[in-house]
Amino acid sequence: MEKNITAHEYKITRLERQQLNGHNSFLVFFTGLSGSGKSTLANALEEKLHESKVHTYVLDGDNVRRGINKNLGFSPEDRSENNRRIGEISKLFIDAGVVVLAAFVAPYEKDRKFIGETVGVENFFEVFVNTSLEECEKRDVKGLYKKARAGEIKNMTGISAPYETPVNPDVEVSHLNTIEESVEIIFQAIKDKLELKTHE
Repeated sequence: MEKNITAHEYKITRLERQQLNGHNSFLVFFTGLSGSGKSTLANALEEKLHESKVHTYVLDGDNVRRGINKNLGFSPEDRSENNRRIGEISKLFIDAGVVVLAAFVAPYEKDRKFIGETVGVENFFEVFVNTSLEECEKRDVKGLYKKARAGEIKNMTGISAPYETPVNPDVEVSHLNTIEESVEIIFQAIKDKLELKTHE
């Protein structure tokens, strides 16, 4: 099939889209256990960026697993495919000149690395939301940990499936930080990255 696909020469470039938007585009990838606060932080950061006139889009389980990835389960293979697709979607958004804020457990280091390679390492900014399993279980917003402990959910990260801690994240925040503190830490870290380099 691939031999029948011809690359199209697009007239508008990524740089031209970025110039129209007035900022660089890249992926901020939030990883951590379920209930760690990834989506909360991604949404709070989006608000701050929106106020600064930055074009953004949040990707998380709600809008990805209910749509484009609704055919996938939570086996290691399906998790990897879920993350592969997230990488490809993010790549398109980055090409569109948008800052992508993706919040996913993404428990395997190889999958997170693959996402980085898909979008380009220079376009990948990893945020490790280092909330302990104990704290996540205490929160248990969706009741998933309770079900996992009761054996009702298989392949629950942190309980019956592994979570591989990021080796060298760009930023690490935890439940010891307030949402405001975490957002400020991340914002300060990506501020320079937002600046458009016109010589590219």
